[in-house]
Formats: sequence, C-alpha cells, structure tokens
Amino acid sequence: MSCQIKHKEGDSKGKFYMEDEIGITSELRYSTPENGVLIIDHTETRIEFKGKGLASKLVKQSVEYARENNLKIVPGCSYAKVHFDRHEEYKDVLKD
Repeated sequence: MSCQIKHKEGDSKGKFYMEDEIGITSELRYSTPENGVLIIDHTETRIEFKGKGLASKLVKQSVEYARENNLKIVPGCSYAKVHFDRHEEYKDVLKD
C-alpha cells in the first residue's frame, strides 16, 4: 500500500485519498460552499486499514492545504470534529 496522499477537486467538492492496487484505502471528502471555507464532509477508511492513522494523515493534509490556500475549515463529520478537538495546533484554520 502506498501512503502517498492524492488530491482531486472539482467546482465545489474535493477529496484527499490514498489507494492501493485494489482501490481507495482511506479518503477525506470536502465541500467548499463559499469562498474561503472548506467543510470536511466525510472520512472513511477501509476496514482492514482502520487504526493505522490513515485518516489522521488526511486530516493533517487538509489542514496544510487550508493554510496554503488561506481557507478556514469546518469539521463536519464526527471523525474530523474529534480530531480537531485533540489537536490544538490545528485551531488556526478552524472556522469560528
């Protein structure tokens, strides 16, 4: 399995993901409904890869992307909410 994070984005949606020869191992889907805001809508990891920190890496990548692009993040899914609560260093990109 490759831990390389890939990124796809469209008009108002995008995703960060990792994949292996079978398909996606972990993904974080987001929407950008308004200028300057990224909403993390969903994170998912294939069952055999759960607990290996893949989703955590994707959240970190989304934070780096937000910093680089002057965006604020709304953690819309339960995993992202918990992750932001646990990582004080991500507060700078959290939308009020």
